[in-house]
Amino acid sequence: MKRGILLRLRRFVEDRRGVGAIEFAIVAPLMIMAYVSAFEITVGFTLSRKVSRAASTVSDLVTQNGSTNAAVLDTMKDVTASVIAPFPQATGYTLKITGVTIDADGKATVAWSRDQSKGQPYVKGTAVVLPSHIEGAKSLFFVRTELGVPHKILLMAPNLSAKLNNITLSKTSYFGLRQGSSISCPDC
Repeated sequence: MKRGILLRLRRFVEDRRGVGAIEFAIVAPLMIMAYVSAFEITVGFTLSRKVSRAASTVSDLVTQNGSTNAAVLDTMKDVTASVIAPFPQATGYTLKITGVTIDADGKATVAWSRDQSKGQPYVKGTAVVLPSHIEGAKSLFFVRTELGVPHKILLMAPNLSAKLNNITLSKTSYFGLRQGSSISCPDC
């Protein structure tokens, strides 16, 4: 009787039928998760590059002339939508275009500003904290563009909380003047 049980147990241990199915059942979900995660990361990086390019494009366009106006600045949301395409520009995006002047003493202040909803995000004359690559400059004018685009994670995290499922991809771009000493915006 003992021998019969030991024989059956030995056959069970040595039997290799079904091992491939078990290995597949363990490995397949991990491989699918890795593939979908790689897809999500690629989409996120692509959108991040497009957000960076859109902010730079807006700054570049505004600095090409010695003056601008509110109507021109209001069209920049269309520029960002074109650059970000084929990704939809969600309703929660932010676009702030600011003309910043630095006086001879190195004090930076807002000359004018405009946002995506035709408002003034910064009050004229408000002090501006300069980034390290512009810090110490004197008698300079530049355009700062701040763009933030919400990105919803598509596949891997549909049931996560709103904080983890929505990420805001943002970029701040600084462009100096191409010609002249400042860019005026009389109706901003």
